[in-house]
Amino acid sequence: MWNEVDTVVPMVTPEEIEGMIARCGLGDRAAFAELYQATSSKLFGICLRILRERSEAEDALQEVYLRIWRKAESYVAGGPSPMAWLSTVTRNLAIDRLRARAPAADELSDAPELVASGPTPEQSAVAAGEAARIGACLGELEPDRAGAVRGAYLEGATYDELAGRYGVPLNTMRTWLRRSLMKLKECLER
Repeated sequence: MWNEVDTVVPMVTPEEIEGMIARCGLGDRAAFAELYQATSSKLFGICLRILRERSEAEDALQEVYLRIWRKAESYVAGGPSPMAWLSTVTRNLAIDRLRARAPAADELSDAPELVASGPTPEQSAVAAGEAARIGACLGELEPDRAGAVRGAYLEGATYDELAGRYGVPLNTMRTWLRRSLMKLKECLER
């Protein structure tokens, strides 16, 4: 289990870690204890960063070292760096735990709806206030410009469609919309 007591861990080289892993593969418990002492803080950090829950990260770290003990003989010396191998084992296990924590999609479809899917009352009030402000600002525009803005940004009409609707050239419509948006921005910033 992860021990929170501050201990000074001497720096170990990748070659020393590689040797510890090799000895673990041969069943050397002392090497396993050394490996834990030298690498547990880094591996715990990986677990905690992925799982975001201290108790689950501690459990995952125990499982990581069990996996390392079982797989140590499969580690190939001279391959990836030993810390990269240990980190990969840790990361994969933590991600597996994270995925197992999330309910499956079909479980969700059978679950009763406990939370309303729409906006909260506060969000509705804020949205209504913003809509009123935007409506007031649109009211300050000339009617055809306000209609073009509504058409472009609320209805999804293209510039070509709007130019045809209002009987103006395409570049004029672009100018209308650009200037109208600038006026709306000024109005909303007041």
